[in-house]
Formats: sequence, C-alpha cells, structure tokens
Amino acid sequence: MYRKFLLASVGALALTGSAALAADLPSRAPPPVYLPPPPIFTWTGIYVGGQIGYAWASGNNNFTGYDPFYLADPFITTSLGGNPSGVIGGAHVGYNYQFNQFVVGLEGSVDGTSLSNTAAAFFPDGTTITAQSRADIQGSIRGRAGIAWDRALIYATGGVAFGGFNTNVSIANTGAVTGTPFFANGSVSSTRVGWTVGGGIDYAVTNNWSVFAEYRYTNWGSINENNFGFLTGGEFFNGNRKINQNQVQVGFSYKFDLGGPVPVVAKY
Repeated sequence: MYRKFLLASVGALALTGSAALAADLPSRAPPPVYLPPPPIFTWTGIYVGGQIGYAWASGNNNFTGYDPFYLADPFITTSLGGNPSGVIGGAHVGYNYQFNQFVVGLEGSVDGTSLSNTAAAFFPDGTTITAQSRADIQGSIRGRAGIAWDRALIYATGGVAFGGFNTNVSIANTGAVTGTPFFANGSVSSTRVGWTVGGGIDYAVTNNWSVFAEYRYTNWGSINENNFGFLTGGEFFNGNRKINQNQVQVGFSYKFDLGGPVPVVAKY
C-alpha cells in the first residue's frame, strides 16, 4: 500500500514539472506583417500637364501711307488702337531637380490662343484703314527656380518665347468725296522670337499630381506690317506694331517617379 502511494506521488510531481517547463518554452508566433513607410515626397522628376488661362496685349498699329486722292494732305500717318485679348491654353513638359529646399528645372510649353483685335481709322476724304490682328499659337522654353516648403513650391521662370501672328489690313474709299472709289487689302504673317518672365506657385496634391497658378509677361518686339506695297490707285501704306503680352494661367501636372526611397527591411 505504501509503495503504491509513493509511485502515485512521483507521477503527479512529474506531470506538474512537465507543464511548468512547457510554459517556459519561447513563443513561436508568426512575426507582424511588414508595412512599408510612405514614399518620401520630392519635386524631382519629369512631368507633363496642361494649362488654360487668359492673355491680353498692348501695342498700337502705327501706319504711314500715301493717298493721292486726298489732295489737301495725301500723306497718311495714323495709329490704330486696341489691345488684343483672348483665351490661351495648351500643354507643357518639364523636369525639376530638388536639393534641400531649392528646386531648379527646365520647362517647355505650347499654347493655342484666341487673341485678336480689329481697329479702324477714318480720314476726311472718306478713306478707311482697317487692321485685324490675330495670334494663333505661342510657345516657350524656360528655366525655373524656386523654394519648396514640403508640397508647396514658389518659383520664378524666364526664357525664350515663340509666337505666330497674322495681320490683315484693308484700305478703302467710297469715292463720295474724291469721286474715285478704290479698295485694296493685304495680309502678312510673322513668326516672332521674344522673351518671357514670370512666376507662380505649385502645390502637390499627391506625390504625383500637382496644380499651379502662374503669371507671365512676354515681349514680342516689333512686328512689321509693310509687305503690302503699292496699291492699284497709286496709294500705299506700311506699318509696324509692338506687342507686349500679359497672361495668367492655371493648370495641372503629373510627375513620373524616377526612383523611390530605399525600403526598410525588418529583421526578426
């Protein structure tokens, strides 16, 4: 009897010790799921986008000419006023590089425009000169430099501008005063190279998409309108126009990531 009791006691102690040892064994639960850190934002990268806005220009058509039917003063000197204005919009592509807070880059843009203006001058002998000016397309290649505060970028921009301009000019006389009616017209197209400067603000809505607002001033120099030569009745005229343009635009850009931050590797 005593022997059986002793064996039972030893067995109970053995079972208790095994449970205690099992409780002390290290856990083999799976490691937590690795979640990569969010990408670090940078303005560095190639981007493309579109823009739309409004432009207005100043600069009169200055004409000189000869009207043999107005004997009192056959030499014509006049300035036709009016400032072309209209909608402007198109696309752009560029590249930015950011180091610390500073961002530098290069951008090219092309815009179609509806800038147009018609002006007329009237003379005592019944002669009328009408000039219609139109700008169809513009473009620019500009450098950019700015300072970034995280996702906000304030920048200045400047460079070379290209533009296509068309002018239609007509001269007419009803003959009510001179007794000799006449009419003639001509047109001239000109591609101008000028300079442009401005600035704006960019804001990155996401790591890839950004929106911006920009103002630019463009000087196109002097556009000659003197390719009309002599007209049918012996009259002639020529002219020139200086165009200074202002424009405001808003737009969007999509930036392509050329490389991301080095991932963090978790070790367990």
